[in-house]
Amino acid sequence: MENHTSFKTWPEAAPRLIAVAAGRAFADLVIRGGQWVNVQTREVLPGHDIAIAEGRFAAIAPDLGHCIGPETEVIEAKGRFMLPGLCDAHMHIESGMLTPAEFAAAVIPHGTTSMFTDPHEIANVLGLAGVRMMHDEALMQPVNIFTQMPSCAPSAPGLETTGFEITPQDVAEAMAWPGIIGLGEMMNFPGVVAGDAKMLAEIAATQDARKTVGGHYASPDLGRAFAAYVAGGPADDHEGTCEADAIARVRQGMRAMMRLGSAWYDVQSQITAVTEKGLDPRNFVLCTDDCHSGTLVHEGHMNRVYRHAVACGAEPLIALQMCTINTATHFGLERELGSIAPGRRADVILSSDLRSLPVEQVIARGVTVAKDGVLLAKCPHYAWPQSARETVHLGKSLTAADFAIAAPEGANTVVARVIGVVENQAPTKSLTAELAVVDGLVPADPTRDIAQIALVERHRGTGGVVNGFVSGFGYSGRMAMASTVAHDSHHMIVVGTDGEMMAAAANRLGALGGGITVWKDGAELAHVALPIAGLMSDAPAADVAAAAFRMVSAMAECGCTLNNAYMQHSLLALVVIPELRISDLGLVDVTRFQLTDLFT
Repeated sequence: MENHTSFKTWPEAAPRLIAVAAGRAFADLVIRGGQWVNVQTREVLPGHDIAIAEGRFAAIAPDLGHCIGPETEVIEAKGRFMLPGLCDAHMHIESGMLTPAEFAAAVIPHGTTSMFTDPHEIANVLGLAGVRMMHDEALMQPVNIFTQMPSCAPSAPGLETTGFEITPQDVAEAMAWPGIIGLGEMMNFPGVVAGDAKMLAEIAATQDARKTVGGHYASPDLGRAFAAYVAGGPADDHEGTCEADAIARVRQGMRAMMRLGSAWYDVQSQITAVTEKGLDPRNFVLCTDDCHSGTLVHEGHMNRVYRHAVACGAEPLIALQMCTINTATHFGLERELGSIAPGRRADVILSSDLRSLPVEQVIARGVTVAKDGVLLAKCPHYAWPQSARETVHLGKSLTAADFAIAAPEGANTVVARVIGVVENQAPTKSLTAELAVVDGLVPADPTRDIAQIALVERHRGTGGVVNGFVSGFGYSGRMAMASTVAHDSHHMIVVGTDGEMMAAAANRLGALGGGITVWKDGAELAHVALPIAGLMSDAPAADVAAAAFRMVSAMAECGCTLNNAYMQHSLLALVVIPELRISDLGLVDVTRFQLTDLFT
């Protein structure tokens, strides 16, 4: 297995770096005549050169002509800005529907050179073995992909059943792997608050390894519960949605991670803590959490987040710190990456404008990996085994009867709990609706924007189906949409208005080995094949984005007008974010972390 992390450490490279800086040896690469964007001091220093050797910065000064020898590569910056490669502080590669190799290939041209990834999606499907596969492919890439060991599989014990369970022993084992940077987001915040021994053991194993504990506090309660959660050890949180959330986190010594993904827009509402309240920006970090392939291909990655932060009023250099040095510092890597300074990994972006940030050339570890939007580096693939490609086990062929919802005996109408989708936000609403009973069954009511939702068990082939109702998608006619991407347990979520269509969609995904499919009036309109763990494709991002675009168009053809509706669909089983969700065990009231009845 090729491993791009085999380049020299700073101590190993130091003799050569010193010799180059002192003029006793020539650099491998010199970038000449640019504006040094210094995130250490928040300055722009014109007329500087950068000398690089062994994939690391050797020197930055106004004139480094003495570092140029006959074999030194020279790049003329021509007055352009020279800034550090961008860092994504929190993300899940699987959510892009891509493998680490294809994700890297998609984001490198956008200037992302460091990613901190939590593969808890695959952990739910394949356990520790799946995490290791993601970790190993990550280490093969020409940019820095650090892996956080997933903490919560299941995310809410007792409320869902996963394909595999992550244990404290798994966490302790992974902490010795070369690419593990810390513990993934601690989603079981009620467990931490209650002093759950398993959760505290995972945190302890991480802290004992001197690594960073990722946070996930999806609650508006900033009182005792929040204080208890912070006391448990999580060092950051990306679930804030308002200024008060961000302020509360940084005041307690956490980093506030502000996300702009394909569906979550939480930067504008929180960055005012810096732009208006004047808080110290060094404890604020930008991230995506997450971007699907269409966003990556058509809009960008961390460059998109940076531009958005600037548009929200952040000073460009402060916004840049939030996606470079602040991130590196948070993960204990300030001496390794995140700035253009001696000894650090030579990750550089050349750009002609600091506000709009056109990414004109990307250098990672001293090598040009992209230019003018074109990938120039190879992103090697891991040899994914068949065990990772055969993960959809339905146990039987499903029929419309599996999606029939029986009414209580003798009822003419029922009052049902309904999951209410909130556009552009992760939380849902817990709604109720009075529904008619027809021949003893309770059908969907598309005229009132009430569709049916079903969770189909797919890990152990039990044939189990849990049914409920959902509102907000706007579906009409005879349709169904099914996906094996169903955070976090990743069973299969089917949303539809017709039982036959729902069965057809579910069976189609069983035949595909995972992915997404949209059906209408007896025929499939579009599908996205995701054969690896039912979560990812090893095809290029552009191909996956094209299939996803057809899928989104098919959703619209079924009446959906919701922005980023697929992301909302995939989160309907996320039983750690309020208010109402669905799992293989039933409906979940996430305000109380209890199973609840479909009918009131």
